Amino acid sequence: MHAVYIVKRFGVFLLIVWIAATLNFFLPRLSGEDPVRTKLLEEASLGGYVHAGIDNMVREYQQRFGLDKPLWRQYLTYLGQISHGDLNYSIANYPRTVVGMITEALPWTIGLLGVTTLFSFAAGTILGALLAWPRAPYWMRWLMPPLWALHAIPFFLLGLVLSWLLAFKLQWLPIFGGYSAGATPALSWGFVFDVLRHAVLPALSIVLVSVGGWALAMRGMMITTMGEDYITFAEAKGLHSATIFTRYCIRNAILPQTTGLALALGQILSGAVLVEAIFGYPGIGALLFQAIEENDFFLIQGIVFTVIVALGFATFVLDVIYPWLDPRISYSQS
Repeated sequence: MHAVYIVKRFGVFLLIVWIAATLNFFLPRLSGEDPVRTKLLEEASLGGYVHAGIDNMVREYQQRFGLDKPLWRQYLTYLGQISHGDLNYSIANYPRTVVGMITEALPWTIGLLGVTTLFSFAAGTILGALLAWPRAPYWMRWLMPPLWALHAIPFFLLGLVLSWLLAFKLQWLPIFGGYSAGATPALSWGFVFDVLRHAVLPALSIVLVSVGGWALAMRGMMITTMGEDYITFAEAKGLHSATIFTRYCIRNAILPQTTGLALALGQILSGAVLVEAIFGYPGIGALLFQAIEENDFFLIQGIVFTVIVALGFATFVLDVIYPWLDPRISYSQS
């Protein structure tokens, strides 16, 4: 029965991907703007005049990108391309491909948001569990107001404050880019250290905000779990407090946190758009911001489609592994 359920869930995943791909195709075209004409007019205006043959150039590029065909033909071509992993060319950065641009930006975003998400989850979960535990050190109660305050601040706003303090005033950290200007990417300790220094500010702004959210969620689940009958029964049996804390309270309270972690990991491909834009970090978020500014249909479609597929796949994997995380969950029908 579990195998049948997995097949059904995979079918639902494919349906979600198709619906997402369809919406992803039609929504950018609702604006009615011609991205090719807009880009060519911007390029021509840089020279101080509009080229006389702009209409011929527009038709030529529309034919090259397939935008001269009827909408239904464009849609079928689009579905055929994405089924083969082809997301077309970037209109604003031709002849670069969308897949190539996403591939270049993806490691930066995965490295930044992957590490910050896992670290925030671990630190926030442990802090939240201890904040709810009656036998935790008294001084930990003073952590609640800072966690509440930081969690209410948007990533980008805290990033601006940290950049003013650590980059402008103290001048401890670089403020812009993924590495120093003029540096050549290479597998060397010097370049790795340079990349880490540039990642500290955006990572710190994300971690300080995210830890509070994970901690508050875990604290609420711990309080609910500690009121359950099996906790009272474990205490009546005389089990050690550390055993009750780890094997009874945390093990049951962490399940909703695991769901949140899976969804958060699925969303990391979207990047922290404003954070990456503020710090000039060369990730997916900054690339999406650039694509929206340039009205680059194919690049926007490619990034959004990649994010939706990643989120849908994370949900599918979570459904599959949930029975192993919690033996009380079963997909078999009684």
